[in-house]
Amino acid sequence: MIGYVTVGTSDLARAAKFYDAIAAELGTGRMMEFETGIAWGKPGGGAGIGAMKPFDGQPATVGNGTMVALEARDNAQVDKLYEIALANGGSDEGAPGVRGGGFYAAYFRDPDGNKLNAFTMG
Repeated sequence: MIGYVTVGTSDLARAAKFYDAIAAELGTGRMMEFETGIAWGKPGGGAGIGAMKPFDGQPATVGNGTMVALEARDNAQVDKLYEIALANGGSDEGAPGVRGGGFYAAYFRDPDGNKLNAFTMG
């Protein structure tokens, strides 16, 4: 259902480092690059994520209650994505673990403060 998600950034180079590492673990890479943003995903297949400087030229801000969920292949990859996020300037929002009903997830923020999670449903 979702084609892509865009998060705002005020520092594209910093966002690129963070999302390049996350995308590599998920087996994908950059699919589009512009002066004001980068998108990661598989062209023509599946959802993607972009980090962009806001079009209106105003500072990037974080949406309260907004979160991007990244589907992992297994619990070990959830753990790995969490580690990668923290090693690349992200911050902790909830260590990996079972959340109930077969839902295993880890929560973190990118360097701009955008909230993400990595999850599996088992």
